[in-house]
Amino acid sequence: MDKKKKTNISQEAIRWIWIVAFAPVAVLLVMLLLTAAGLFGRMPSFEELENPKSNLATEIYSEDGKVIGSFFVQNRSYVQYADLFPADSTQHLRLDGRSVPPIIAALVATEDARFRSHSGIDLPSLVRVGVKTVALRNTSQGGGSTISQQLAKNLFPRDTVGRRGRIARTGKLVLSKLKEWITALKLEYNYTKEEIAAMYLNTVEYGSNAYGIKSAAHTFFNKEPHELNIQEAAMLVGVVNAPTRYSPVRNPENALARRNLVLQRMEAAGALDAAQRDSLCVLPIVLNYKPVSHNEGSATYFREMLRLVMNADKPQRRHYGNDWDYEQALREYEENPLYGWCRKNRKADGTPYNIYRDGLKIYTTINSAMQTYAEQAVQKQMETVIQPQMDAQYKRTKVLFLDASPAERERIVRRAIRSSDRWREMKATGASEREIEAAFDRAQPMKVFTYRGERDTVMSPRDSILHHKRIMRAAFVAMDPRTGFVKAYVGGPNFRYFKYDMARQGKRQIGSTIKPFVYTFAIDHLGMTPCTPVPNLPVTIETANGTAWSPKEAGKVEQLGELHPLSWGLARSRNNYSAWIMKQAKQPAAVADFIHNMGIRSYIDPVPALCLGTSESNVYELASAFSTFANEGVHNDPIFVTRIEDRQGNQIASFIPQSQDAVSETTAYTMLTMLQSVVTAGTAGRLKWQYGLDGVEVGGKTGTSNKNRDAWFMCVTPKLVMGAWVGGEDQAMHLAARGEGGVVALPIVGDFLTKVYADGRQGVYRTDRFVRPPLMPHYDCNDPDVYDGHSVEGGIDEEEEFFD
Repeated sequence: MDKKKKTNISQEAIRWIWIVAFAPVAVLLVMLLLTAAGLFGRMPSFEELENPKSNLATEIYSEDGKVIGSFFVQNRSYVQYADLFPADSTQHLRLDGRSVPPIIAALVATEDARFRSHSGIDLPSLVRVGVKTVALRNTSQGGGSTISQQLAKNLFPRDTVGRRGRIARTGKLVLSKLKEWITALKLEYNYTKEEIAAMYLNTVEYGSNAYGIKSAAHTFFNKEPHELNIQEAAMLVGVVNAPTRYSPVRNPENALARRNLVLQRMEAAGALDAAQRDSLCVLPIVLNYKPVSHNEGSATYFREMLRLVMNADKPQRRHYGNDWDYEQALREYEENPLYGWCRKNRKADGTPYNIYRDGLKIYTTINSAMQTYAEQAVQKQMETVIQPQMDAQYKRTKVLFLDASPAERERIVRRAIRSSDRWREMKATGASEREIEAAFDRAQPMKVFTYRGERDTVMSPRDSILHHKRIMRAAFVAMDPRTGFVKAYVGGPNFRYFKYDMARQGKRQIGSTIKPFVYTFAIDHLGMTPCTPVPNLPVTIETANGTAWSPKEAGKVEQLGELHPLSWGLARSRNNYSAWIMKQAKQPAAVADFIHNMGIRSYIDPVPALCLGTSESNVYELASAFSTFANEGVHNDPIFVTRIEDRQGNQIASFIPQSQDAVSETTAYTMLTMLQSVVTAGTAGRLKWQYGLDGVEVGGKTGTSNKNRDAWFMCVTPKLVMGAWVGGEDQAMHLAARGEGGVVALPIVGDFLTKVYADGRQGVYRTDRFVRPPLMPHYDCNDPDVYDGHSVEGGIDEEEEFFD
């Protein structure tokens, strides 16, 4: 009896032991089933797993396939597994019997050694965590998460519970882990191991605002992922664990130790042998650090212009100074599909496209080499010539704003102070105007811009505003006249310090650059030719309001009534010749309409003085309009995006230039010959002798507004049309002398053009020729007074233009 009772107790004890042993497993299975059913919160669906949502950077590509910038909330771009393999097969590594890229070998060896053998949950790792981490409090063993689990956490982040109690945090952590396990199992079911590994590398943060392996490779090494060597791949995998602690920029010693640990784990996993590990561990970390910033890199002004255009709202009348500009903006918004593209177009789910999150690929017309040449040309001219000239003038005169009263100068400075970020931030904190003004007069450490580089200094915010006001500005645009493609775009000297874009956003009086269009009107509508004789005399025109208008002439010139051909007046930029054409035209409005049809979209006041460039425009519009001459009289609207793809590479938009016939090909070619005479026998003579353009077919036109406030040069070649502008931020800030377009703006174009010709890879050659129409008459005006560009070095320098 006692023996039987003893036996029954033993069996009951064994039963309870089994119950206790399996209870956690049963509870875990029940919890997993309930979690999968959504009892503890929503789980990602299979559809969401197929199309995981994450913030993908929109990439901007040049026409030659280079990424020139991006728009992002998180700087993240995706790559496929196959894109991780180095082109050189000797750089591939062997792991688990497979050939893998170095970055994959480093990842698997470091984060999940049994990646190939589990289905999302690694049970041996969970046991290790339970014993060593939980029971023995040894956190050095890690958390036991597989790559699939970490990917689940990256794609569907945990709920933050920082403000809850300890029990709540623990419970929330357990539920999050359960969800990650189930999501990991779903990921393993839906994707291959290769796809999961690539997705993981695409989703993690690497520090320095780099998300995803592609952005990280670019940021730290300026490479594509497939170009990474073994030690670089090991460093990037190592930095994921703690991007700040192991940052090779902030903590290089920690980064080196962490990289070598990854290399050791790669040896332990069999991807490297001991000799390879030892040889790699002694190598230093060599960075080519290029952090991504909207303020830095190539084509910064172009990228911002592109962003504004694609995100544009429908124009509102209150934002425009006159009806004409508003109507033109509205027309462009309605007719040009790129304007407001993100507002006008919808994704499959019905939501509008987001340029910062949707991972678009925008293919532009910008040529990366030409963009570099343009930025170098602007920098060189401003650093070595223009800014030193302005600094010397200020040092000599102690006056920054010329032709302005002391009260006007103070108004300029106060307006700049009130427009500054510092003023707005202090105002937002409740500081009084007296406190803000006092703060602007207190010296403090700061960085300021110079053309020789950013400089650390100590000065008051008020003095820093005056310093940056003294920085001269420049803009440059180059287009292909045959297509309207924008090839290079520079809106200012430095986007970080000077956000205002003078290539397209800003407008200034264009001076004599308008004259070729006035002369074209004379040829096309008045039946004149380059050889039409015109008396060199002052011209007076009776205006519509009954007053007489007679333009002054530039510089000291004699007007003795001698006859010269029409082309002579353009070559020497004579105001009286332009006024004479306007007098023959009799209808300024007809001339204004004609110029608009050539490509100038900005408002032109239909008065006789329009022939001297009183209207305002920019190099973007001027380059477009001058392209009409080189494109046989056909005007192409400028275009700077050719297509847009979604994150999967599907084309979702394409763009083609809009064209219209402006003038006949005979008229266009006639004007080209006259523009060439400006270079060979006129105000743009230095383009020929200074930049060695003998034998090159090139035309141009200089322009200078009153008192050298704005200097212009427009240049036409068979395959490129270029424009440059130089001036100050405020029109009261300008060069008092030697500030003409042929002196300060022309060298930017000259330097750019010589670099393009020397390159030889851009399809632009010194042997290019303008297309001469059949039956084109040959004009030989045989004027004995026409300047011979070879006889006097430098040609004729244009003086200032007079509009009154």
